[in-house]
Amino acid sequence: MKLPDEKQKTANDALTRVRAYLEEHQDVSQIHVTVQDGGDREPLALPREVVELLASLLAHLGAGRAVSIVPSDAELTTQQAADMLNVSRPFLIGLLDAGEIEYRTVGSHRRITASPLLEYQRQDDHRRRLRAVP
Repeated sequence: MKLPDEKQKTANDALTRVRAYLEEHQDVSQIHVTVQDGGDREPLALPREVVELLASLLAHLGAGRAVSIVPSDAELTTQQAADMLNVSRPFLIGLLDAGEIEYRTVGSHRRITASPLLEYQRQDDHRRRLRAVP
């Protein structure tokens, strides 16, 4: 999902408010918000982790970046996995064949669970950061 340019300011304004709330209420594990639909107002309780995820989404969307949410147990095709890593499909196949990323075979097709793919991405990002620091 990507927000239209005219909605990015709204996302950034909301991000500022959410971050300020989280900073001021660091000890709160459940956050209560009010949802307004027309004239109706309804209270809603959210776990802190959900609000932190919302803040992360708002940051990316407000910066004009597209965001996707993928369940950790989702099975991806090699093309979907390559797209998530922003690499070519042949490069991803090389990673799979080298044992860098766990996968399973369904018939003649490889399927990659999102969780090991994201773990590889985290480790690769970490390795790159270590090499970049003198």
